[in-house]
Amino acid sequence: ILYDGMVQATLTPVSVAGSTSAEQNFTIPGLQLNDFLDLNCNVAQTAGIGIGNVRVSAVNTMTVEFTNSTAGALTPVTGVYNINVLRAEGPMPSNAA
Repeated sequence: ILYDGMVQATLTPVSVAGSTSAEQNFTIPGLQLNDFLDLNCNVAQTAGIGIGNVRVSAVNTMTVEFTNSTAGALTPVTGVYNINVLRAEGPMPSNAA
């Protein structure tokens, strides 16, 4: 691992329709393609909302999949989220499992 760091960002997600998952993009300066991200919220998440896949979709862009397990539209909580960023030193060997 070349880099392992924690970033905090205030995110303002938008509403997610009922019984669906939706990706939302957020600008996070310094992110690079192929970074590995782990995301959690500093406060209780809106009941019925879950965080699915989190990825870097473009340089400086984090894409978060929010899931809504209820029948009605819900908005994920706005607030400070912790983002753990892992960056590999180089590509994995082709024979790595």
